[in-house]
Amino acid sequence: MSAPLGSGLERLYLLDANVLITANRDYYPVKRVPEFWTWLVHHAEEGRVKVPAEILDEVKRGRRRKGMDDLLDWLGQDSVKDALVLDEQPDPDLVRRVVEEGYASGLTEHELEKLGRDPFLIAYALVEPTRRHIVTTEVSSPKKRRANRKIPDVAMQFGITPHDVFQFTRRLDFRTDWREGGG
Repeated sequence: MSAPLGSGLERLYLLDANVLITANRDYYPVKRVPEFWTWLVHHAEEGRVKVPAEILDEVKRGRRRKGMDDLLDWLGQDSVKDALVLDEQPDPDLVRRVVEEGYASGLTEHELEKLGRDPFLIAYALVEPTRRHIVTTEVSSPKKRRANRKIPDVAMQFGITPHDVFQFTRRLDFRTDWREGGG
């Protein structure tokens, strides 16, 4: 039995937009590997996986590409939204702290636009940095500065553990027969 969300007893994985987009496009298309998406909702219902509303909006506003319709249709289902969306409001002070300390103070409008919703993702994880982990396809690039910094580098600066999709799926033991295995 999993611990309730917010109990502090179990990890919570917060997904970046690129995780959903890339999984659908490259590894687990919604229509070809529906087991992955059912597995994701299962873990969301159990309080292990969530997507902040700001990140979900980023996916929905993304450019229409081949295969995106299937993902957007899946995300549009009420049962998926109810399970997957993190039911919290962002803490403006944490978002501001992430921007100023994690990226740079005095960012230009262009730089802030380039950040997108990444500071929100990191701020949600910063609420409980040892329990909340970030899952992203971004790769660490420690030499990048200002708005060019990558999520893993900013997350680690704040004591938040970043994971790539494959670390995440291994940790939560995704298999196409996951239901049969009791997972």
